[in-house]
Amino acid sequence: MKKEDLRIVYMGTPEFAVESLRRLVDGGYNVVGVVTMPDKAIGRHHETLQPSPVKQFAMEHGLKVLQPERLKDEIFLQELRDLNADLQIVVAFRMLPEVVWNMPSKGTFNLHAALLPKYRGAAPINWAIINGETETGITTFFLDHDIDTGEVIQQVKVPISDEDNVGDVYDRLMMLGGDLVVETVDNIIADCVQPIPQSEMTEGKELPVAPKIFKETCKMDWQTKNVKTMYDFVRGLSPYPAAWTELVSPEGKVDVMKVYRTEKIFKEHSLPLGQVDTDGRTYLQVALKDGFLRLHEIQLAGKKCMAVADFLRGSKINSNYQVR
Repeated sequence: MKKEDLRIVYMGTPEFAVESLRRLVDGGYNVVGVVTMPDKAIGRHHETLQPSPVKQFAMEHGLKVLQPERLKDEIFLQELRDLNADLQIVVAFRMLPEVVWNMPSKGTFNLHAALLPKYRGAAPINWAIINGETETGITTFFLDHDIDTGEVIQQVKVPISDEDNVGDVYDRLMMLGGDLVVETVDNIIADCVQPIPQSEMTEGKELPVAPKIFKETCKMDWQTKNVKTMYDFVRGLSPYPAAWTELVSPEGKVDVMKVYRTEKIFKEHSLPLGQVDTDGRTYLQVALKDGFLRLHEIQLAGKKCMAVADFLRGSKINSNYQVR
């Protein structure tokens, strides 16, 4: 079978999913349809509908777009059947019911931003960095009944440096993901894939997972974390959704502060955990049990993100402040 003859339906929503679709379109593959989320209502009164990045790309390239509210809706299922896909590809979409992923003759594969079976779940890049991993990667795997558990087709490993944040790794994996999706399709066309059950890759070890991240997940814990784990926590949530804490003045005034970039300072001290240490002009750091987390980029509620030195010039922060 030639790539022009393989009928592909592509499923995805965010920017991360656009690159793989772009590679398929630019490479001359036969994408017969794109499935994405319904347009999102935005604006003060939700009066404006915003299409997903995947829909915008698909429309610009004349691809047929389906936007089901429910994936088991019979009208949608019939539209999907009518596309007569040989293969479905999923990148950053939703959990599919069996009636959808089992439809094409060559199956449905997913691109996941981690080295499965590690970091199954919604936020694999975030959790890999939060946990201080020095390596992550991307995986293509065939879908089955459970989330992120299907047989692995191919993987690519990617190093994580100590300075990388989520944005850095996201961009790297997005580009490499495009390469891997095309390579996986080519191998499926050539009938040379040899999928590996994830049960053979676990070696009986307890595996880290990547659950969805909520606002409370992002709150900084100054009482139990050390300098390294807090540093990794910040970069694992930067630039989005961002770690946050509460800055408390001596008078008890509380400001919510997001933290985007920090530095590790290992140093003995006698300050209470969460105590601010600053010269009021150039640096602001917070006491942890084995040193300080020096803050470099922050954002107070209602303000723009700024360097700490700029923030200090316009504030009266001193070493009597605390964070909690």
